Amino acid sequence: MSEKVEKTEQEWKDELTPEQYRVLREKATERAFTGRYHATKDPGTYRCAGCGAELFSSDTKYDSGTGWPSFWEPASDDAVETERDWGLLGMRTEVHCASCGGHLGHVFPDGPHPTGVRFCINSCALELEPDEGS
Repeated sequence: MSEKVEKTEQEWKDELTPEQYRVLREKATERAFTGRYHATKDPGTYRCAGCGAELFSSDTKYDSGTGWPSFWEPASDDAVETERDWGLLGMRTEVHCASCGGHLGHVFPDGPHPTGVRFCINSCALELEPDEGS
């Protein structure tokens, strides 16, 4: 993994859209079926909208029916980190970018094979880098 990205809150506010700031820095969630990538099938690499780190491959993206981009595996073992999230909905496992700490979404144990997990990620936390030739 690359070095940790550290910025002041003002730098984050200046660089991110208001929605990206709410999700990545304040752990908000975009509304289901509203994000630009929830139904995207384009091939490429999904990167962190905050720092550009590689997070997920389109090869592991699938339609979970939840209204958010869903992946069954991160791009690498050290692309994302997780931690317990005790919120209004009970205990969940939060997913964040390992490089900048930005909140991406949550991971659930109801995904497809081969991993059996579903990384449920906010579209605005991602930037799709299309495969060359796409």
